[in-house]
Amino acid sequence: MEKLLVEEVRNKTAAQEFILEGFPALQRLGTIFFLIHLVAYLTSILSNMLIIVITVADPRLHIPMYFFLSSFSFVECCFITTVIPKLLTIFLLGRQTISFVACFAQAFLFLFLGATVFFLMAVLSLDRYLAICRPLHYPTIMSRKVCFLLVAFCSVLGFLFMVIPVLALSHSSFCGPNVIPHFFCDFGPLSSLSCSDTRSTDSLFFMLALCVLFTSLMTTIVAYSNIAATIVRLPSAKERQRAFSTCSSHLMVLSLMYGSCVFIYVKPKQTSHLNSNREAALVNTVVTPLLNPVIYTLRNKQVHWALWVVLSRLKVRK
Repeated sequence: MEKLLVEEVRNKTAAQEFILEGFPALQRLGTIFFLIHLVAYLTSILSNMLIIVITVADPRLHIPMYFFLSSFSFVECCFITTVIPKLLTIFLLGRQTISFVACFAQAFLFLFLGATVFFLMAVLSLDRYLAICRPLHYPTIMSRKVCFLLVAFCSVLGFLFMVIPVLALSHSSFCGPNVIPHFFCDFGPLSSLSCSDTRSTDSLFFMLALCVLFTSLMTTIVAYSNIAATIVRLPSAKERQRAFSTCSSHLMVLSLMYGSCVFIYVKPKQTSHLNSNREAALVNTVVTPLLNPVIYTLRNKQVHWALWVVLSRLKVRK
């Protein structure tokens, strides 16, 4: 009888919606931050869409590297779209409510797409390793079928790694405060609001997040270490300088992404430093998506030429 009463009280007080707090200290400057982040969001979306369009339109870019880059661009567009529109609304109108289902859907999509992005980055690093260090075997290994399977494998891994902890957390009780000290529904802030004992779920999420970051990071480190060793042996100083310039810019973006994610997610206690997590999350959702298209693709002369060809075709049609 006592258990039934407790369950009834929990059901009556269970949170039906959450409130996204955003950045209360910056609310007076909300319009300015709204415009800044709107420009950054639109620039990221347009840049990534441009990469996809150019890759599809120009047959010369129908090679594994650009297939992976266009897949990466598509996933990144979806990734930032899960959180930035809500952030823009918060900057413009203040605190925003979000339903229980929508909140957990956002949390899952953000984590699933984020994990997929990291796996794709590992695949991009592996692709560059094979192209530079194993050029004779590269066309055989990176066939069209293998490319499709690798992208599908990244998506499936991202889904499987993140669906279990998010589902487990969604089945816990939320009967207390419903204000999330963040600009989107992330795992840590949601876990801190739960009335249930979430230690096992937090530990599971910690291990899975560590696995995602560690496997993709180690793949990237090993790939770029071998690339660097190959570059050093290049006979031309100009080729070495160009290759090192490209690798250093890639590594800069990678360090931003891995650094911010390690700071946010690879902590056994997810409830710590929630306030500082908001600023770190902006790096992954605003800064790196803005830099990635420029550093990975739009600086490439081959892409410049493909863009010129596409624009020339459009002018001819007019």
